[in-house]
Amino acid sequence: MEQATAGSLASLGGETMGTRWSVRVGARTGTDLHALHAGIQQQLDQVVAQMSTWEPDSDISRYRRAAPGHWFALPAAFAAVLDCAIEVADASDGAFDPTIGPLVDLWGFGSAGTPRRVPSDEEVERELGRGGWRRLQRRDRGRELLQPGGLQLDLSAIAKGYGADQVAAHLRARGVAAALVEVGGEIRAYGRKPDGGPWRVLVESAADEQAPVDELPARVVVVQDAAVATSGDRWHRFEHRGRRYAHTLDPRTGAPVDDAAASVTVIAADAMHADAWATALTVMGAQTGLEFARRHALAARFVTRDGDRLREAMTAPFEAHLAR
Repeated sequence: MEQATAGSLASLGGETMGTRWSVRVGARTGTDLHALHAGIQQQLDQVVAQMSTWEPDSDISRYRRAAPGHWFALPAAFAAVLDCAIEVADASDGAFDPTIGPLVDLWGFGSAGTPRRVPSDEEVERELGRGGWRRLQRRDRGRELLQPGGLQLDLSAIAKGYGADQVAAHLRARGVAAALVEVGGEIRAYGRKPDGGPWRVLVESAADEQAPVDELPARVVVVQDAAVATSGDRWHRFEHRGRRYAHTLDPRTGAPVDDAAASVTVIAADAMHADAWATALTVMGAQTGLEFARRHALAARFVTRDGDRLREAMTAPFEAHLAR
């Protein structure tokens, strides 16, 4: 990396949150790309320091260990993400729940290091009793969070999106006219490319599935000052006695979603909301999620299994973003 040149895109990349990030920028001639890279990494490192359950000294880990009755001070970024998480939890009637941490660990998908397994009904009921977003109590304009005892947050379904938003905001503040930011598959874009064209994003399906091209064509969406996030069951799952268990857990039942779509993609104004809603719609199930998205005018695309084939369904707001 050296300095940006006129009329071209520069590409930067690195690692964060157990995945990779990449940024394409349309920067002014002479922009110091080393400094941009360092600034991007710093933004993402701050998200990890506050919201990673894999880091024992992060704010979210320290909240988990806080004594019952303790009011825990939240950094501004953490409070903003929790605001969004509670908003989506309320609107989705709990299909998205930031207190799902104990259930994630129980099924072996979390940071506790427990093996992936099918827990007993009694174990699930016990952990359901420990969580629930309605138990969250805050004060001081949301900047203090009560630990009532046993409450464990998990923001992994929203933090990457927030990280992408923060990187975009940082780049804008640095005078970068246009950027396409990706953090672990969650995308935030603004501005236009040096050639004047909009950003175009290829939408993910389920890469390990095979479907005829004429049945499930590639979808490219045009993104102008917006975000794209995808949720699905191909990233983390295991099989037990011939049944597949995906990492997408329904916080209301404590079990993996039975009729989860292979993937759900959401386009929204920011990646934080897109990330959270992609998860919520996946949890709702393919049919219910699609009906909810249509009823609430969410820009969403569902890819579902039909035997050994894949099918897709899109809401009208999503179709409006398709490249023509």
